[in-house]
Amino acid sequence: MSTAAESSKPSLKRLAGASAIGNVLEWYDFAVYGFFAPIIAKQFFPSDDPVFSLIASFGAFAAGFFMRPVGAALFGYVGDRFGRSKALFYSVMMMAVPTGLIAILPTAESWGVAAAVLMVMLRMAQGLAVGGEYTSSVVYLAEHSPANRRALFSAFPLNGANIGILMASGVGALLSGLLDADQLADWGWRVAFGLGILVAVIGVFLRRGLHDTPSDLPEKSPVVLAFRDHWKNIARGFGLILGYAAGYYMIFVYLVTWLVSTVKEPESTALDINTMAVASMLVFIPLCAWLSDKLGRRLMLTTGYAGMVLFTYPLIWLMHHPDPVLILSGQIGFALLIAMFAASIPSTLVEMFPHKVRVTAVGFSYNITFALFGGTAPMVAVWLIGRTHSDIAFVWYIMALSAISFLVALTIKDKRGEVLDR
Repeated sequence: MSTAAESSKPSLKRLAGASAIGNVLEWYDFAVYGFFAPIIAKQFFPSDDPVFSLIASFGAFAAGFFMRPVGAALFGYVGDRFGRSKALFYSVMMMAVPTGLIAILPTAESWGVAAAVLMVMLRMAQGLAVGGEYTSSVVYLAEHSPANRRALFSAFPLNGANIGILMASGVGALLSGLLDADQLADWGWRVAFGLGILVAVIGVFLRRGLHDTPSDLPEKSPVVLAFRDHWKNIARGFGLILGYAAGYYMIFVYLVTWLVSTVKEPESTALDINTMAVASMLVFIPLCAWLSDKLGRRLMLTTGYAGMVLFTYPLIWLMHHPDPVLILSGQIGFALLIAMFAASIPSTLVEMFPHKVRVTAVGFSYNITFALFGGTAPMVAVWLIGRTHSDIAFVWYIMALSAISFLVALTIKDKRGEVLDR
């Protein structure tokens, strides 16, 4: 494997780009939905209670995440039995169709309950594709990269996701600045979804022709083998990702809504701030991944999670002010903390499992956690604030899950630099 990786050095950049592009599309779409959730809530989940309507909208957001474990099983089977490249190609194609349909989907005013049902179904279809996309691309890159730079290269899909979120935030900010509230609600949000189709075309083009090195097929279903022989590491991966799943979606998706509804920032300002914070991740992620390859996975994981436990409350308190400079400072602080563990998690998960079940096991560890604690994070935040009447009630949720992940990170065996089995 080391020899193969070394000999393929000239193509590593292409592999990284091809692996990242699907994540650009899929996270662009997921983030666009989160940013425009208040508009989608009114148009597809109308209610006399605006809080209920918003929770319903975020519930559709969460529905996509609940399909991710199913996608992990489906694309894990494809990736482990027939090749990682096939899983990558089919997942990006599967994402394109629902994205285009959401852009033209009639609202509840025209189709009634059917509009809400179709929105949920399209979100579920997208979640199915996402369940195979990110983890397949991480495994593919990790297996084709030099052992001493595995964290750096396996972080490319994560930065692809950040680019997707950055694009969504930027498009949202641009549309919010150019259009008035009525135009944004009438057709502006549809433009944001429609732009995702362009990314899909680029993704399909880049992924044509990717290939895998030969490997033996598992003698049984990868799902059976993964849970029979590696359930402890799957559970460890689940715990390792808890704080990441909740923290990431609270900070980079829900907080746009929170800044508008609670801090009373203009939507364009909130999106501008979010865009700059996500942009900072494009610097922090490769830096922290490089440090992970140099200093070790455990050190970066524990440092990042300890920071989330200690500084979530002060950073949210800092953001609970109408001063955009304070808000941006707080969100960039979160970006650095999250990057510390997010950059190490992909390579850490890949190093936990053998080749024959790697896509499946990594997929389940990652997607089950994000389904339960990532996709539901905005909904939980709205519920906690409504239940406690505290504007920052969700900080305790982030801190508690980060504390669990910190404890799990202490048990991780550091395998940086070791050659992966084939």
